[in-house]
Amino acid sequence: MKNEVDKNYTIEVISLKGDIKEQEEDVPSLYKVVLHNDDFTPMEFVIYVLEKFFYMDRARAIKITMEAHLKGKAMFGRFTQDIAVTKISEVMDYAKLEEHPLRCSTEAM
Repeated sequence: MKNEVDKNYTIEVISLKGDIKEQEEDVPSLYKVVLHNDDFTPMEFVIYVLEKFFYMDRARAIKITMEAHLKGKAMFGRFTQDIAVTKISEVMDYAKLEEHPLRCSTEAM
């Protein structure tokens, strides 16, 4: 599963004269998904969340978790606004259910 939108996405349009022209489609704005560090959520839980909700392999999930731990936050995905908000909502709901104060947010690119 790809987490990014291909900015080179184009379609071919045939004019009435039979000429083929390329027209660029409107590319939706992308938003960064950011993981924030806190002193209460266990790292193993954060790694699990990244694997489960963002389909990361374990090595990448550990790297993102450590970056958030050391730098205070880590950007780990670029999505359209609807997908970013939905993913964050799922993560926050799951963290709340498990009684962890994990925080994620979006930032415009």
